Amino acid sequence: MAAKILIADDNQAMREAIIRFVEAEGYTALAARNGHEALALALEKQPDLVLLDVTMPDIDGFEVCRRLKNDPRTALIPITMLTVLDSPDHRRYGIEAGADDFLTKPFDERLLRARIQSQLRTKRLTDQLERTESVIVALALAVEAKDMYTEGHLWRLAHYGEQLAIAAGLSAEASRAVWQGGLLHDIGKIGVADGILQKPAPLTPEEYAQVKQHPEYGARIIAPLRFARDVAPIVRGHHEHWDGSGYPYGLRGEEIPVGARIIAIVDAYDAMTTDRPYRRALTPERAVQRLRARSGIQWDPELTALFISLIEHKRLLAPGDVSIAHYASVA
Repeated sequence: MAAKILIADDNQAMREAIIRFVEAEGYTALAARNGHEALALALEKQPDLVLLDVTMPDIDGFEVCRRLKNDPRTALIPITMLTVLDSPDHRRYGIEAGADDFLTKPFDERLLRARIQSQLRTKRLTDQLERTESVIVALALAVEAKDMYTEGHLWRLAHYGEQLAIAAGLSAEASRAVWQGGLLHDIGKIGVADGILQKPAPLTPEEYAQVKQHPEYGARIIAPLRFARDVAPIVRGHHEHWDGSGYPYGLRGEEIPVGARIIAIVDAYDAMTTDRPYRRALTPERAVQRLRARSGIQWDPELTALFISLIEHKRLLAPGDVSIAHYASVA
């Protein structure tokens, strides 16, 4: 299927010239005469590249670029800004808005061809990463599906973790990393034998040693992914304890990444408030008592107190309390 290229330029002659060139190169051209049309078409058609004029009526190219890059639905579409002047200010504004490339008009066709090919290669690689991330999430859910007692655990964990991250004042980006970390925290259990994971009796020291490797396995599995820099430390550290008695590295206190500290708390709460083979679910009140008892030992005391506050003031929402659209952008 031919790549789709959105050309947004209020100058009809220039717009039509680029369209003719793009179509002659074998691509599908989409045309916008102004910023509003460019935003609408980008959302509706999901082009593989946007060629965006800087000076347009109503909404200029910088603002269009900024809005597209701030929207998760269009943030990964490469944008090449088109400008008449090779102005340092234009380039600075474009970089601040999130532009991926710049071309000065009028441009040489060979240069335009090369820039288009380069940006489309980038888009193909990004798409491959997104597909890979979706596969990784599917693997995480497959691990969860092996245990009937943990159904829905990953979604709840991701949701609770994000709420605690937001309440703790983490940035939107960091809160999203916590959400992803919650969803992927146990993916390393793929590397642990099913017989160990599903064993109804107590584990032997050798079996427990295998289980303790799953945070490191998980971090390695997601290492090639785009979000690994922010999420892998959460996956690796979610079994570390505030007093240094956890695993795999015996980190203590603020040595433990904040996202991992958050997931550790919400993981424990969800485990306590759902049925397990060896016990019935605890009430939220009883779970809160146990959180308090281990605060400052197993879990970050400040984050634990904040999470308990969310529970007691009934501000902790379950995944079903928000639109499913919230989960659509996991990868």
